[in-house]
Amino acid sequence: MLHYLFKTSVIVLCLQSFCISSTTFADEMRQSLIDEKVITEHRTQINEKTIPYRATTGTQPVWDDEGHPTATLFYTYYQRTDVKDNSKRPLIISFNGGPGSASVWMHIAYTGPKVLNIDDEGYPLQPYGVKSNNYSILDIADIVYVNPVNTGYSRVLPNVEGKMPSKDEQQKMFFGVNADIKYLAEWVTTFVTRNERWRSPKYLIGESYGTARVSGLALELQKNQWMYPNGVILVSPTDLGIERNGPVKAANRLPYFAAAAWYHKALGEDLQQQDLSPLLAEVEQFTLNQYLPALAKGSFIEAEEKQRVAEQVAQYSGLSVTEVLQSNLDIDTKYFWKTLLRDRQQTIGRLDSRYIGIDEKSVGGKPDYNPELASWLHSFTPAINDYLRTELNYKTDLKYNMFGPVHPWDRSKNNTGANLRLAMAQNPYLNVMIQSGYYDGATNYFDAKYTMWQLDRSGLIKDRLSFKGYRSGHMMYLRHDDLKQSNHDLREFIQSTLPKTDQPAKY
Repeated sequence: MLHYLFKTSVIVLCLQSFCISSTTFADEMRQSLIDEKVITEHRTQINEKTIPYRATTGTQPVWDDEGHPTATLFYTYYQRTDVKDNSKRPLIISFNGGPGSASVWMHIAYTGPKVLNIDDEGYPLQPYGVKSNNYSILDIADIVYVNPVNTGYSRVLPNVEGKMPSKDEQQKMFFGVNADIKYLAEWVTTFVTRNERWRSPKYLIGESYGTARVSGLALELQKNQWMYPNGVILVSPTDLGIERNGPVKAANRLPYFAAAAWYHKALGEDLQQQDLSPLLAEVEQFTLNQYLPALAKGSFIEAEEKQRVAEQVAQYSGLSVTEVLQSNLDIDTKYFWKTLLRDRQQTIGRLDSRYIGIDEKSVGGKPDYNPELASWLHSFTPAINDYLRTELNYKTDLKYNMFGPVHPWDRSKNNTGANLRLAMAQNPYLNVMIQSGYYDGATNYFDAKYTMWQLDRSGLIKDRLSFKGYRSGHMMYLRHDDLKQSNHDLREFIQSTLPKTDQPAKY
């Protein structure tokens, strides 16, 4: 494997003049370069074919209106190197969420050329590290993984006077729904320009809060950067500013409850013996046609109807009729995670309810901790730190922030769903795919379906919206079978949404 350090005159200038201190006390004596890159060459096997590729790791600045650097973002860029003309080769721009999460999750567990050394269900194995990803989409698309400010090795920079901006100033520049979208659109434009990818079809993929990010970016790129994406992939999406409060919020949880209870064999025998897919279809119909109307009636629901609905909710959720009635038909998710397996003295995970936890006490209304997140950090943190340094040759003394300091986050004026719809209306090429895990209790799959249904009530663009579900959780790709299937679905989505030669973008 050939490794070499690539420096331009710009990078040398950075080395001489623009070394800056990072933003946290722990990093006070460490240095960050605001504009540098390291390039390494590799080969891998994807779908039984040898794929040569180049990995570029580095930092690229964010500038203010006067041209002064205000932050530097760390990224990793993978390019297939046996492609002579990239004008038809898709570029995938990948973000994770949080807000405050690094790009590590999808980078070394989903779409990239390497994946975690974990077992087939996603649990940590030692020695920690990565292995080849035989299902990566790098065979059909190049990928850049972007770390927003204060995640990974990305950092806020001192101002022209050498002082760090105040917390309020940083929030206005970076840490809010719309500030985040604005500066990232500028950064993406610079990246595309520097890497000569303007002619390439472009796809945005975001996970969790990253779905709000890429939904907003679709319109921001079109409106203010004049860059038109071909697709947006929403992995375990948030609400995108589309309200689902009150009865809708409560009702939408039930299909997830049923999935989690089915996985842990906590349902009655008649339901447990069904396969998951027909069971969920049944629960979804009950949710829409009976549970939601019952919740909407509130205290004026007839006692007989309330009892009947409570009994059915109990059957589907694995809870008792008494618990459902005492919850006024509205079951809190924290209570569900704590209670479903209480008789086994176990709790279930929030982001992936396949994971089991053990609490100090069986009583209580919520689990002591999130067992799935503990498991993931167990394997992701050592893997990304080792991989970047030893395989990609990116060496720094900065701490890699799995989760960085970005709060308080300004969540006001979140119109990202409406903006995605407008971007689709303006751009006939733009398609959207949603991917969700059935066992995700944080951004549950039925909420994702509801968001898709409400994204465009006219129905005029619903043929460009699609949904894929998986038998895993928030990061569905950690389960081996779903890693294979979800990448296959991505590959099909990208290839099916590439316009044919001379196909005009028009209605």
